[in-house]
Amino acid sequence: MGRAAPLPRREGLAVHPRDGWPARRGGLYDQLVKRFSAWAAGLPPRMQDLALAIALAAYNIASLIPEAGQLKLPYLAFLLVVLQALALTWRRRWPVAVFFAVGLPRSTYDQLGIGFAPIPLGPAIAYYTVMDRSSTKVRVAMTALLIGGIIQGQTTPGHMEPYDFFVAVLQFAVAGTLGILSRTRRAYLEAVEARAAHAEAERDRQVALAGAQERARIARELHDVVAHHVSLMAVQSEAAASLLPGRPAEAAKSVEIIGQTARDALTELRRLLGVLRGPADVDGRATTSPSPSISELGEVLVQVRQAGIAVNLRVEGSPGKLPPGVDLTAYRIVQEALTNTVRHSGAGEAAVTVRYEPGYVTVSVTDTGNGAVAVPAGRTARRPSAGQPGPADGAGSRPSASGGFGLAGITERVASCGGSLSVGPGDAGGFAVTARLPAQ
Repeated sequence: MGRAAPLPRREGLAVHPRDGWPARRGGLYDQLVKRFSAWAAGLPPRMQDLALAIALAAYNIASLIPEAGQLKLPYLAFLLVVLQALALTWRRRWPVAVFFAVGLPRSTYDQLGIGFAPIPLGPAIAYYTVMDRSSTKVRVAMTALLIGGIIQGQTTPGHMEPYDFFVAVLQFAVAGTLGILSRTRRAYLEAVEARAAHAEAERDRQVALAGAQERARIARELHDVVAHHVSLMAVQSEAAASLLPGRPAEAAKSVEIIGQTARDALTELRRLLGVLRGPADVDGRATTSPSPSISELGEVLVQVRQAGIAVNLRVEGSPGKLPPGVDLTAYRIVQEALTNTVRHSGAGEAAVTVRYEPGYVTVSVTDTGNGAVAVPAGRTARRPSAGQPGPADGAGSRPSASGGFGLAGITERVASCGGSLSVGPGDAGGFAVTARLPAQ
């Protein structure tokens, strides 16, 4: 078989390969349709409905002009078909009133037996709007009224064929179905938007909650850092004052310890403030550093020993990797407990025990001090049972004259990890702080 002859071409035109109709290159017709659709969609709803009413009135008039010579009362016929269209301008605001305003001219047209009648697009659009915008009861009532109007219209002269009734029913059935689909789609979009708004509000709430929790965490960190280092500086300053002027060398050592402790405090504060400011300072250097770990207690113990308290560290069990929050909480508990020992106990010795168990880590700080346990009026110091956090109000803490929040902060940290806390007099005297934290 020979090769098929090429399709004919003309300048500026291309023959459509399927049906042979010429089409302008570049889809000029499609572009015009898209631009008109975009322009129409940008109009206000009332202007869209007005444009629809004018276009439908023009169509009705154009459909009657060829039959004008055979119509009874032609001028009235033109007036009635225009009235069927113009009322659609207000269809979205008053759908039921527009349904009657469109249906009455159409019913009058049929009852007068004027003759040729255009396709009832106006009543169909009005019925579509009722099904789209009205309540269920109104839609049922308007549907029953419409069926009665169709039956009455079919009894007038000019409707002799049986299929006229079914064609009219089909037209309005399609219009009503489209209205219901439009209503359903709009309700679905509204539900989706409501869910999206709710999700966005919930996300904002979670962000605000996370911010509040982070601020509380940073506040606890700042308290722990400042209280620990400032307490050590206060002890060393008192020691230096008592050593002057008789033992200047030892006083100079205390002053040196004060300076080193102050520098350590500033380093910790810069680390915490770096979290608030951003990942780098003005020089482009990183301002953040890893959080302290329970395995890095050496510096804290050195500072306490320099304050004149002999402190021993004992590790039991096999050390394992702890979750970051638990690791930091354990470190801060030891730091705060030793700070209280330095500030309030008058003890000469302290002991720190870190015990690793399957699924848990327990930290305990005891001292040999003789400082009384200050218990607020109406409360007693007690050792909580397993799984129950210690008193959140600082019951059982060192003398409350300090006005600090150390043990209250420890209680919050332990509760945030789901652990248990015990504070109060030790078994062998002095004071003890014991926390059992989940390690998973």
